[in-house]
Amino acid sequence: MTTPTAALVRYYDVTSADGTRIRAWTNDGDGPTVLVSNGLGTNPHAWPTLMRAGSGVRVIGWNHRGTGGSARPADGRVDLDSFIEDALAVMDDAGLETTVVASWSTGVTIAFELATRHPERVSGILAVAGVPGNTFSTMLAPLHVPPLVARAMMVALARSVTVTGHVLAPVTRKLPWTNLTTDVVRKTHIIFPSADTAELRTLLQEFFTTHPAWYAKLALSVSEHARVSLRDIDIPVTFVAGKWDVFTGAPAMLTASQRVRGSRYRELNGTHFIPVEFPDVVLEELKELLARVG
Repeated sequence: MTTPTAALVRYYDVTSADGTRIRAWTNDGDGPTVLVSNGLGTNPHAWPTLMRAGSGVRVIGWNHRGTGGSARPADGRVDLDSFIEDALAVMDDAGLETTVVASWSTGVTIAFELATRHPERVSGILAVAGVPGNTFSTMLAPLHVPPLVARAMMVALARSVTVTGHVLAPVTRKLPWTNLTTDVVRKTHIIFPSADTAELRTLLQEFFTTHPAWYAKLALSVSEHARVSLRDIDIPVTFVAGKWDVFTGAPAMLTASQRVRGSRYRELNGTHFIPVEFPDVVLEELKELLARVG
């Protein structure tokens, strides 16, 4: 099964520890293997340069439970433990004993938690627009909203969407994602205009197939997780932050970087959607990290 816009993406299924069927994907590329820990509900099109021919890396990743072809667990279980199990299932299926993890948004929490619980499985982390845990407290930072207030506001919003999402779903799932509607999103500056229209359109089109209420449930599961301890992180790490990121404040990412020995920090004039706004920079930083890992 391939996508019409990115023929290098191949989808396949793996089974997680609790029996949930997870939709995994790969570019079947040549080069060192990298595990992608994506933002909640997003898809491989969030990383356009990694999926292009000649990227120089072999990428594997997965779609979160209940999104993008991954099944909803029979008992409705979505929490950080299950996300870690899903990541390990994808690695085990690919025969990976250890790997560099490229992570974005809430996927950064999963990456650091994976490295903390299973340090032998993670050799390096690229953390893009995300912090290791306590994600909701960093939201709205460019608007100078205090962390406790920001967390309360975002949790309340997510809880409301678990109810209102059933009304929103018929609309969000039928949004016509054309170049025109995609350009409207780019001009709002939620995502900066530097993002390629065609790549962004594919990303948004697939993202909005997820039921809003289920997405809110996923978000709430991550919001319950406290900040990951960075004391024992002793692998190469790179943080890439967006100056205008309203979902993960750059100051919080800088603080996290300062707590990881020898980490690299880079701040870009972008938003939360750095992987599609600065795809070449993301690939550049990933290759720099791979060189440090050796």
